[in-house]
Amino acid sequence: MGSLIELYLYFMQAVKTERLLQTLILLSTAALGYLFWDATEVRIVNVGDNAPHFEVRTESGILLSPSNFGGKLLVVNFWATWCPPCVQEVPSLEALHKMFKDSGLVVLGISMDKNETKYRSFLKRFGVTYQTARDVDAKIPIGYGTFRYPETYVIDRSGKVVQKIISNANFTDEAMIRFIKSQL
Repeated sequence: MGSLIELYLYFMQAVKTERLLQTLILLSTAALGYLFWDATEVRIVNVGDNAPHFEVRTESGILLSPSNFGGKLLVVNFWATWCPPCVQEVPSLEALHKMFKDSGLVVLGISMDKNETKYRSFLKRFGVTYQTARDVDAKIPIGYGTFRYPETYVIDRSGKVVQKIISNANFTDEAMIRFIKSQL
């Protein structure tokens, strides 16, 4: 009888150990699943959000980020030379830059162009004088949740997104000019 009780107790201990291991495996799998989901989740930046951090060296050699653009209003435009709506809005972005560059506005165009020659030729042909840089791996727009171009973010002095424009825009439109003036 004693060996039956010992066998029963041994079996119960084995079942408890097995359940404990199953529980630990389940919890570990759930934790790994959450970490994977969190790492791959696309974060979409909207008005009111803090602008995600990035650093980019512009064509003029300036290192720009949302936290070091001189306490000015920052317009970040994601674009590419192969994108017709992007091409359409370049003249109005250039005009906006010229209107407000001395009033506290920084326009930054971040290009997704992989071909540096086409990119530089485009800037020259269109007479772009606002700050530009290339992000061939699209790491910066991905951080904003941007996958279609053009997309523009207006970021205030505190680093908050105050306007988000999906698709092309006329940056010399009266409403846009009023909005920019209200933020300066």
